[in-house]
Amino acid sequence: MDLLYSVSRKQPASGSKSYDLESLYEGYGICNVSSQNVIAFVTNLEVDDIAGKTWGSHVYVADLNTPWNVHKITSNKALITAIDWDIPGSKLLIADASGNVQIWANKDHLLNEWTCLGTTTFHGENIVAAAFFHNGKKICLVAERKDNMHYYEKFSHQRFAASVRQFGGKPVEGCIVITSTGMVGVVGLNRGGHGGVTTATASLGSIRHRITTVDICFGKNGHFLIAASSGNVNLPILCYQVGVTKPDDKLVVTSQALPSFFPQSGKTPTPQRPNPPQAKFVTHLKFVVREDADSLVVASSTDQGSQIDIWELREKPVTIHAMFQQKLNLPIDSKTVVWQHHSQCQSTSSISCLTVSKISITTAVPPPSYVLVAFEDGKISCLYKDGLKQVATASINNMSWSQPKQPRLGICVSHMDITWLGNVAVAVDTQGQLYLYRLLPISEPGAPMTVPYACTLLEYCLVSGLDWWDLLVSLRTSMLEAVCDRFTESYNRQQQAVQQFHSAQFLSIKASLYRLSFNCQSKAADLNALMMLQSVATAFKSLLRPSDLSSHEKGPAESLAVVSDSQYDDVDKVLLLIEAKEFTMEPSTLQSLQQLIQWVADLALSLLARLPRGIKPSGYDILRDHKALNTLRELLVIIRIWGLLRKTCLPVFIQNHDSMDVLAHIFKLLSKLVQSLEQPDDSLIDECLQLPSHVMLPAFSSLAPCRVIASPAFFQQSFPLQLEYGTEPDVLQFSPELLNPECVNKSEQFVDTTRHIYLGKNPRVLKQCTRCGVQSQLHSRTRTAAIRAWDQRWVCGCRCGGHWTICQPES
Repeated sequence: MDLLYSVSRKQPASGSKSYDLESLYEGYGICNVSSQNVIAFVTNLEVDDIAGKTWGSHVYVADLNTPWNVHKITSNKALITAIDWDIPGSKLLIADASGNVQIWANKDHLLNEWTCLGTTTFHGENIVAAAFFHNGKKICLVAERKDNMHYYEKFSHQRFAASVRQFGGKPVEGCIVITSTGMVGVVGLNRGGHGGVTTATASLGSIRHRITTVDICFGKNGHFLIAASSGNVNLPILCYQVGVTKPDDKLVVTSQALPSFFPQSGKTPTPQRPNPPQAKFVTHLKFVVREDADSLVVASSTDQGSQIDIWELREKPVTIHAMFQQKLNLPIDSKTVVWQHHSQCQSTSSISCLTVSKISITTAVPPPSYVLVAFEDGKISCLYKDGLKQVATASINNMSWSQPKQPRLGICVSHMDITWLGNVAVAVDTQGQLYLYRLLPISEPGAPMTVPYACTLLEYCLVSGLDWWDLLVSLRTSMLEAVCDRFTESYNRQQQAVQQFHSAQFLSIKASLYRLSFNCQSKAADLNALMMLQSVATAFKSLLRPSDLSSHEKGPAESLAVVSDSQYDDVDKVLLLIEAKEFTMEPSTLQSLQQLIQWVADLALSLLARLPRGIKPSGYDILRDHKALNTLRELLVIIRIWGLLRKTCLPVFIQNHDSMDVLAHIFKLLSKLVQSLEQPDDSLIDECLQLPSHVMLPAFSSLAPCRVIASPAFFQQSFPLQLEYGTEPDVLQFSPELLNPECVNKSEQFVDTTRHIYLGKNPRVLKQCTRCGVQSQLHSRTRTAAIRAWDQRWVCGCRCGGHWTICQPES
């Protein structure tokens, strides 16, 4: 359990006593990590406040890859008691002690721009727990088929009903809240998410009762399972099944009591502990897995410190007296479900918070899970659920801060959360400072990360759509290429339709692995270029329309296959083999595509210019990709035809000899390369060597400088890395240098990496990716239908899978 980094508040000026204020040490923080590895956390003071003047509840979000870049969503006067992400990770639920419930979402898919979708108030109620409705989507690794090579046999969609369904079975978006008076409330977003909310309430039990700690679990039949306690160990921990339906346009809540148990029962003295300590107060309740209600973690305070108990729901046979069997026609042996005490561990320190694994990615029973416990003395213990065996420990008191004399008394972990894959844990302390810990693999507690397990997690992310960032920071640099090779081999064994469906996500994952290594930057650049090449090819071909509407078997896009089959290296001869009239486009549309046309030509030039330096023997190299090179040839044919319709849409080349037809020459060299891909002949190498003397080579690179966690610079640092809110760390600055020596010097202008246009040296505002660091224009200026469709490809996120944030570029 290694501490990778911590993010602290800004340090006060030398000699300042601002940090001596008691308000900074008596805070309360909570945090929650989304399925996209974005953290939302609550602090009592704003992160840039070192004087204690902004007391309240402030909600911040940040990508775990750039944790110093935090954005405040909202501020509350009432204490915020619960936050939760929905399963896709796009909406955030905020609930407070005054009964207010708010649901927020990204505005225009920007991580630092948020809008409130709906709000409601349960007057006079103190909300102690809240959760989004389940959408009914659950994918698991089938334990019996974990070694199967096919994705759709290895992973399967589990039968799991949505929490609330409307007409047609479509899931309803909304949330459920539990209050301290025993009330359950539900909030449903109306259609579209911007039309207000629908609410309903009910009593959790037959009578309302006080609740101090509660947890919510999802049942596979669509209901919620609630475990609640008043804190009194002499009273039972009550369990309920809550169902929510939506007849017409209203919500209806029903609650049913389930088997409960007394926390003091079932514990028998042992020879080692003839007089076990008695619990005084129940402090925490957690279902071991949020989608499995068969195990419950109960944390209590004792005279000597604290204790943690695991209770499991099991079937127990009940023998019925013969007299009652005859009257009721009951079987001899009936079964009932009861809670049984499973295991216990104790500590001499009080517990400050407790968390468990979010999901189980496997169908194994019981599901593997970690139990993370933070104590008030600053210690953090990672326990394995079975037997509560300690796997690892850590302490926030071991941090070496930049100011050694800074007092650490009173600071402890206030809340923790584990990422969805279970590789990383995030903690927030009473000052609102973040800590990120790397956990050991849940498959083999205590053992290091292995290549097969890492590959299985990547495949799970590929199929399920979960973010894989926490796995990247858990890998060792020495195993990156082995993981990538195994992941690629597994992908290549899939059926062609499966490969095509997951192609974009596969390339994103593979490129992110290569970006972590200094020696693999060129491979990452080639994969980025391939992703963009496939996108451009799809965009260009989707604009083509057949001239004969009665022909549905073969359109203009399919007719381009003749380019791959032909042995011609003269682009004009290839034009004779296809119907050029099917490639007719409006002149205005062609002109709006000029920057994409220019990018295709620049890519072809850069590939040919680097051919004499050799082809990489291992890993991915686009020069060895027969399909990618033929796609590039097809695009050059389309560009040639469009150039006949509108000459100004053609790519621009700076030539030393005006007599050369550069586009035709590029097509000829690419055709020769495709024909001799295994061993390019010497004449082709000579012609590529002469390219710089004929045409000026562009400064072409698909990678951008970045300052992020998941980069080669991070793995060169000594851990833990000490970061600060609002301050970008210079030690994480990484600039890949991949330019061909024959290329022109790189321009100092900013480049839009999605639209491939120059933005000048001082653009006013841009949006930047939180993962790979590329930048793009915030709003498009050209409004043709073709460019609007192109922009829609990247509006939700970067090509690498990262999130967009608005930024002020550094000049």
